[in-house]
Amino acid sequence: MSYAETRLTVMRFLLVAALLVVPSPAQAAPAADPQARVWVTTPDRAEQLHERAPVRFSTTRSDAPTIVLDPSRRYQEVDGFGASMTDSSAAVLHRLGPAARDQAMRSLFDPREGIGVSFLRQPVGSSDFTAAAQHWTYDDVPAGEKDFALRHFSIAHDEARILPLLRRAKRLNPRLTVLATPWSPPAWMKTGDSLVGGRLIDEPRYYDAYARYLVEFVRAYRRAGVPVDYLTVQNEPQNRHPGGYPGTDLPVRQEAAVIAALGPRLQAAGLKTKILGYDHNWTTHPGDVGSTPPGEDPETDYPYQLLRTRAAKWLAGTAYHCYSGDPSAMTALHEAFPRKGIWFTECSGSHGAGDTPEQIFRGTLTWHARNVIIGTMRNWARSAVNWNIALDSTGGPHLGGCGTCTGLLTLMPDGSVSRDAEYFTIGHAAKFVPPGAVRIGSTSHGTTGWNGQIMDVAFRNPDGSTSLIVHNENDDARTFAVRSGDRQFEYTLPGGALATFVWPRDRRLDDHYQPVNLPGATATASPPGETPQAAVDGDAPQAAVDGDAPQAAIDGDASTRWSSGAAQAPGQSLTVDLARPTIFDRVSLDSGGNLGDHARGWSLSVSSDGTRFRELAAGVGTGQLTDIDVPRTKARWLRFTLTGSAPNWWSVADVRLYRLP
Repeated sequence: MSYAETRLTVMRFLLVAALLVVPSPAQAAPAADPQARVWVTTPDRAEQLHERAPVRFSTTRSDAPTIVLDPSRRYQEVDGFGASMTDSSAAVLHRLGPAARDQAMRSLFDPREGIGVSFLRQPVGSSDFTAAAQHWTYDDVPAGEKDFALRHFSIAHDEARILPLLRRAKRLNPRLTVLATPWSPPAWMKTGDSLVGGRLIDEPRYYDAYARYLVEFVRAYRRAGVPVDYLTVQNEPQNRHPGGYPGTDLPVRQEAAVIAALGPRLQAAGLKTKILGYDHNWTTHPGDVGSTPPGEDPETDYPYQLLRTRAAKWLAGTAYHCYSGDPSAMTALHEAFPRKGIWFTECSGSHGAGDTPEQIFRGTLTWHARNVIIGTMRNWARSAVNWNIALDSTGGPHLGGCGTCTGLLTLMPDGSVSRDAEYFTIGHAAKFVPPGAVRIGSTSHGTTGWNGQIMDVAFRNPDGSTSLIVHNENDDARTFAVRSGDRQFEYTLPGGALATFVWPRDRRLDDHYQPVNLPGATATASPPGETPQAAVDGDAPQAAVDGDAPQAAIDGDASTRWSSGAAQAPGQSLTVDLARPTIFDRVSLDSGGNLGDHARGWSLSVSSDGTRFRELAAGVGTGQLTDIDVPRTKARWLRFTLTGSAPNWWSVADVRLYRLP
C-alpha cells in the first residue's frame, strides 16, 4: 500500500470514529435557557445605569408578584426619548472645551457610548431658557412695524451654537427625531406687540403670516441639515401669564385657525413635517382656569375640542406636559380619538429651596421613573421628553420662568459635568428601546400615584429583542418574577431602583396561549369587599384601601384589586359573568403585589346559566400567580371559591383567560 493510500485509509477511520462518538441532534445536550441582561440605577447613586450579572430564565415557578409579558398585545409605536437643546443648553455645552463638549454629546446621543437620546424638542425662537440678554424670534422688527413679507426672517441666531450641536447629535444618532415648538409668534403678530403674554391678532392675514413663518422655519432648518419631523404651533397655549418669558394665550378657535392655515402650506411646500396640537398639561392647571378672561370658556377639554374642529384633519395627534394632572389623561384621549397619536413632550425636574443634591436625585429619579418613563408609555405616549438637556449649577442661564429646573447634565463650577437623575431615567429607556419599538402587554402592579409596588412597561424592539423597564416604588427592596412564555426569572430590586432588562428573541419565550378578551364582563363577590371614600377621593394609595369593588378583578389592570376585606375563610367567592359563552384552556388568578393575599385553597366552577355550577378544578395556592390549566371549556360564568383559611385577606388583581390556538 502506498503512503497516499495508507494516509487515506487512516483519515477514513478517524472520520468514522468521530461520527461514532459525536451525539446526534436528538442526543445533543439541550441549549442553555435564555438569559436577560440587566442595568440598574439606585436612588443613592451606588449604581448608575450599572450592568449587573445577567439573569437566566427557567421553568421554575415563583411565588412572588409576577410580571407576565404578552407580546400578542401591541400598543403604540415609539418615536423616542430625550429632552430639549434649548438656547441655554447650547450655551452651557459651548462653555466646555471641544474634547469635553464632544464627550458630553457622545454621552447623550451615542447609542453605544452614551444613552442614545432619540428625540429632541426644539424651541422655535426664545423660551425662558435663553442665554441672550433679551427674548427673540426669527422675525423681529421695531415696535409698531410689520413684516408680512417675512423679509427679516433669519435663523442666524441658531447657527452660532444650537444648529452645530443638533447636526452633531444627528450624526451620533441618525434616528434622532426632532419636534419644534414656538413659545410665541413674533411680537408684531400679537396683541400688545410683546412676546410675553397677549394673543395672536384675530385676523386671517395674521394666521396666514404665522403659518408662513413656521413653514419658513422648517425650510430653514432642513437647509441647515436638521429636518423637523413634528411641529406644534404654541407651547402651553393656556398659560396666559408666563413669568417674564415668551408665551401666548391661544384659545382652541385660534389654534385651529393657525393649523388650518399651516397644514396646506406645509403640504404645498413638499414638507413631511407633521403637526401636533395642544402641547400642554395632562389637565388644565387651576391657575390657568383662574386666569380665564371673564365670560370665556376655560376650555378644560382643550385637546378634545381641538380634535373636533375641521383643523383636526391636519393633526397627527396631541402633545402633553406633566405639570398638572396625571398620565391617565392620555389614555382617555386615546379612547376618544384612537386614530390620533399621543406624544409626551415636556417635564422638567425641579427642587425645593433647601433640598440637598441627594434629595433632588432621589426625588427626581423616582417621580420621573413612575410618571415620565413608565407612566407615559403605559398611557399611549410615543415619546417621553424632559426639558433642558443641560444646565449649569445655578439651574440656568434663564431669562424669566423656572429658577429651580434641572437638566440631564449639569455643568459644575469646576468645569466637570454631572449626570442628573433625568439622564438615567431617559437613559433606561432611550438606550434600550430604539425608535420603531412597539409597546407590548405586561402586567404592572404599581401606579403613577405611588402604591409601593413594582411598576413596569415592556417593548418589542425592531430586531425582535424585548426590553422591560421596571421600577420599585417602595423604599424597601422588593422581589418579583418576570414571565415570558413558559419560562421566568426572579429578581430583587433595591428600594426606589430603576432597572432595564433586555433579552434576544427566543421561541422558548413565546407563549403558546393566546389571551381571551373579556368585553362586558362583570363580577360579584362574597363578601363584596369595600369601597371606602379613601378609594375614590385620590388621597390614599391603593395599598391602603380596605378592599375594592369586585369589578377591579376583571378590569385588565393589575394595579387595582378586589379584596375580601376580611381574613380568608372557606366559602368566600368571586363570580365572573363573561357576558357571553367563552372558550378557554387556562385561567390565571393573579393576586397582585400584596404578598400573602393569594388563595390558600381554591375551587373553580363554571356555569352556562349562572345558576347550576360544576367544579372544573381545585387546588392549593402557593404564590401570587396561580395558573389553572383545564380541558378546553366553554362557559359563561366562572366562580372561584375559597376552600382554605388564612389570616390574610383574599385579593384578586386580575382574572385572565387564555386559549390554545
